[in-house]
Amino acid sequence: MAVVHAAAETVRADYGVQHPDSRTLFEAITLGVLVGVAAVWGAVDKWHDVEDAGRAWLIASLIAGWGAAILGVIAKSIFVDQTGVAELGGALTGGAAFTALLVLIPAAIGLGAGTWIRTTRATGDADSDEEEDEEDENGAQRGGPTRSTPRS
Repeated sequence: MAVVHAAAETVRADYGVQHPDSRTLFEAITLGVLVGVAAVWGAVDKWHDVEDAGRAWLIASLIAGWGAAILGVIAKSIFVDQTGVAELGGALTGGAAFTALLVLIPAAIGLGAGTWIRTTRATGDADSDEEEDEEDENGAQRGGPTRSTPRS
């Protein structure tokens, strides 16, 4: 997630430099994509029953915040402009906190959605299992294997 956020920040900054009049829509789309990635990834984790996914996403959000701050400053200094070490302080405080929340909140929503998907899927599987049991019973009555009873 840190790499995804750092790449998005670098692309956003470069777009802002190249197209200063139309950057608002691009920033909104970028923000939506970042939220979507975290939400879908969280839902997939819960759907696949990743053990202790909530704690993993909390730790991932903290690492993504600081990692994206450092990687973003490095990438902007290489690809966009002459961003220097002076930008690192703001990136490691406010930028990192924003990125951590931008990962944690959508991931938590995704975990809730993943739980709902698993519950819905499990209910659907239980219904289909019951239907299969009924078909098995009907098949047994129509000439399938029967239990033999001891003769007296």
